[in-house]
Amino acid sequence: MNILGIIPSRYASTRLPGKPLVDICGKPMVQRVYEQAKQSVLLTDVVVATDDGRIVSAVKSFGGTVLMTPVDIQSGSDRIALVAKNYNADLVVNIQGDEPLIDPKLIDQTIQLLIDDVGAVVGTAVKKTFTHQDVFNPNIVKVVLDNNNYALYFSRSPIPHVRDAKKDDGWFAGTIFYKHFGIYVYRAEFLQHYTTLQQSALEIAEKLEQLRILENGYKIKCAITEYESLPVDTPEDLEKVIALISNRRL
Repeated sequence: MNILGIIPSRYASTRLPGKPLVDICGKPMVQRVYEQAKQSVLLTDVVVATDDGRIVSAVKSFGGTVLMTPVDIQSGSDRIALVAKNYNADLVVNIQGDEPLIDPKLIDQTIQLLIDDVGAVVGTAVKKTFTHQDVFNPNIVKVVLDNNNYALYFSRSPIPHVRDAKKDDGWFAGTIFYKHFGIYVYRAEFLQHYTTLQQSALEIAEKLEQLRILENGYKIKCAITEYESLPVDTPEDLEKVIALISNRRL
């Protein structure tokens, strides 16, 4: 089975300009993500998909594979779908370009979903969370699952809503909350179909692309993982990642 990992990497970022090229302990972030992905056991190939020549140069400088894509592509999914057309892949993995600490085992665990479940067309990863900071933070996406670990809904709001609980206590008494990680594994043919679908109402409301899949009647299988994820969205996130890598070196 050919399994292609694609790292969409845009230069523009409102909260952290030039994010893919920020220095993290001597390496640009895009290199950190690429090197983590290359440690995956199940990925056949890894390629960076970008819209900026500076990122192309950076990836080539460390010996990585990179493809240039148009600047006007609307989303990361559209970008990886375009790149996937150049490869004969069975599965395509969207590895977020702002995850310099992504665990290769998390990538493999998510891929394994579609290897094991032939009926699933999309896989992703979630983790149980027990903190108010996660549940009530709109920047952290929450998900509710059915009994077979298929996603019922994704939201920036706390889901499920525990009606009789107060915000400061009682929310976790017998209720499981899952936070969502932004890794996706697609069957190659479904990825091409997915990007032809019109934006859906819930997707527009929540600003969450994956809701388009659910609104069109398709299922997303979720791996419940014990691995952690620390995306870099802000300068503060970057400082945390640099501190973690520095501590590991010590």
